[in-house]
Amino acid sequence: MATHELEGTIQRLTVPGKGILAADESQATIAKRFAILHLESTIENRRNYRELLFTTPGIEAFINGVILHEETLAQKTKEGLLFPDYLDNEGIVPGVKVDKGLIPLNSKEKVTQGLDGLSERLLTYKNLGACFSKWRAVFSISNTLPTSLAITTNTQLLAYYAYICQSNGVVPIVEPEVLIDGDHGITRCAEVTENVLFTLFKELRKHQVSLECIILKPSMVIAGNQHKPQPSIAEVAAATLKILRQTVPAAVPSINFLSGGQTPEAATAHLNTMNKLQPSRHPWRLSFSYGRALQEPALKIWNGKTHNVKAAQRAFYKRAKLNAAACKGQYQSSMETEEKEAETSFV
Repeated sequence: MATHELEGTIQRLTVPGKGILAADESQATIAKRFAILHLESTIENRRNYRELLFTTPGIEAFINGVILHEETLAQKTKEGLLFPDYLDNEGIVPGVKVDKGLIPLNSKEKVTQGLDGLSERLLTYKNLGACFSKWRAVFSISNTLPTSLAITTNTQLLAYYAYICQSNGVVPIVEPEVLIDGDHGITRCAEVTENVLFTLFKELRKHQVSLECIILKPSMVIAGNQHKPQPSIAEVAAATLKILRQTVPAAVPSINFLSGGQTPEAATAHLNTMNKLQPSRHPWRLSFSYGRALQEPALKIWNGKTHNVKAAQRAFYKRAKLNAAACKGQYQSSMETEEKEAETSFV
């Protein structure tokens, strides 16, 4: 295992006050987001949009890593520089999503595929500049879900993926996403999250994965999107921290949350509150690895039009800045308005 290489990447990915941009949407996912804007999901439109994000001036102050889709990993800026090289030049670590999406496990649950040929693909990705990777597993919640089969199968695959990555000198982001879809309460989400994370770390140990050289990308403990009433920001933060302290070893250097269907403002507020709650008790850094919660305002403003690029970059810069503040427990809701007023000074 290339320990020195892994430690160097982890050090770059865990700079205090910074987080990771997830820009690895599958073609099906980004096509859905483009369709809302009546924008065709062509190769060039996807390239243009991601270049807008990556080339936002000053973004390296808040973003220390970007997860790329395989397609984007081999694409170039308008000046002809590979995206991974551009990001690295800006001090941002390039990574890549390596799973191949979801397939049915049973009639109600999914399992992630993509282990076949992973070692060989990692060599290709590394040659293109990728230093870390991501694999996502999903867990549905109901009174009877997830099943023990879904938890065991998905966590075993996550652990084997992490082992393969580390064996090739690539830092793995391990993403066990407990889905927000449903009418379950926060207590049920806590039960499921605890079970998933407990099983995950048992499998990671079995597979001899170095916990010091992974990043955990979990969901927050939150009620289903159809549940009424929704828990408060303080309740989500407290419930999430309780489960993390019970299940995540101190050896893990960083927990970078996914936003998982939350609004951009809610995702920022939840992260901020967790970092304000007795931060000295956290053995790991608490940060973000958001996709839509960072991108959504920028995508709506851009709408595929070149003359909107600067305004879209201002919106992206704002969300990155506010989430970086949340990593330090320094975000306030009033900053949403203050940052809007300050956008005219954006360079």
